[in-house]
Amino acid sequence: MKTITIEGQLRTDSGKKSTRQLRSQQLVPAVIYGGKTEVNFSAPATAFKGIVYTSEFMMADIKVDGNSYKCILKDLQFHKVSDALIHLDFLELVDDKKVIATLPLKYTGTPAGVKAGGKLVLKIKSVKVKTLPKFLKENIEVDITNLELNENLRVENIVAENMEIMNSPRIPIASVTMTRQLKQEETAAAKK
Repeated sequence: MKTITIEGQLRTDSGKKSTRQLRSQQLVPAVIYGGKTEVNFSAPATAFKGIVYTSEFMMADIKVDGNSYKCILKDLQFHKVSDALIHLDFLELVDDKKVIATLPLKYTGTPAGVKAGGKLVLKIKSVKVKTLPKFLKENIEVDITNLELNENLRVENIVAENMEIMNSPRIPIASVTMTRQLKQEETAAAKK
């Protein structure tokens, strides 16, 4: 799995005044929770770009005050007007403690319905899973080769070993719809 390394400084002060001062120095306040202790730290905004501005799921190896923490990004906040990154929350990965993470779906194969003239519609790009940290991966592969015309693939059809999918099982994730041209051809054939 891809891992990004972030080096930060421990924050001792908290509150509006200290966070304003950090942001004026182009630093972003962040917190690591879920482990033995909560760690408040700050790092340059550029250090977070690799994990914030990507659609990929990745781990963060955060080094603060001589300690290293394996984490996943849990939440982030942007300024309402300037759209600048203002705060991040990281969840520390503890080996025997299950975590909830949002993993992207990677669709593989060409649906049979598309070969018949239909159009593939992807409805969900990621799912929420609950699993142990050792089973986390970059994405969940979904084979859509057997998807026929006017059929749906649902959350319940996703095969994810050692993971519990938190989304509702009946939600469609992909479907093959009929194109306008195919509908016209069917109508013309029915009139003959």
